[in-house]
Amino acid sequence: MRFVKICGLAAALGCSLSAQSKRPQDLAPGKILVTVRDAPDPLFAKSVILLVRYDASGALGLMINRRSDVPISEALHELAGASAHSEPVFVGGPVELNTVFALARSAQKPAGASDIFGKVYLLTERTALEKALGGKSDPKTFRIYMGYCGWDRRQLQNEVRVGAWYIFDSSEDAAFDDQPATLWPRLIGKAESLKAAWPRINPKESEWAVNERQ
Repeated sequence: MRFVKICGLAAALGCSLSAQSKRPQDLAPGKILVTVRDAPDPLFAKSVILLVRYDASGALGLMINRRSDVPISEALHELAGASAHSEPVFVGGPVELNTVFALARSAQKPAGASDIFGKVYLLTERTALEKALGGKSDPKTFRIYMGYCGWDRRQLQNEVRVGAWYIFDSSEDAAFDDQPATLWPRLIGKAESLKAAWPRINPKESEWAVNERQ
């Protein structure tokens, strides 16, 4: 996977969904990670992360709830087509803030894109990004991210195992939520409400299987 890097951007940026489980075996591309309230790492405090890759080589995710004040036209001025976009870029994570990613929601797979889940795709190569920027786009279906979250496979599994993350089901609507600043409070509220209900759940039934009835 080739990534596009934009020089000098780190300084400019500054540094309906169902909770499924807290089991490492449920990690997969498209799943959404919601950090707990007492997150041990401040870089991930109150973060909502879409896993865009999860395989034997490790895991890669994008924070989908941290919209910056930097417009695409400024952040990606080196890319053709960026000048027409006034919508802001998102801070995808603390790693390599000069690396460019895009999420696209489309009925057809965009040229040069990688599958994540459903109709949501990842764009990382310059040609694919410039083609997407040159066409008509909407923040409801296309977003730019700078930086990412990265783990080796065992590291993320261990973090889930010790209770650092709630795992939520894949959701196209959540990936392109129109109020990203409030996404974490809404999802952590759902997760905690379900957790509070666990003692009332039939012990023979999975603690997360009842979520749709909550």
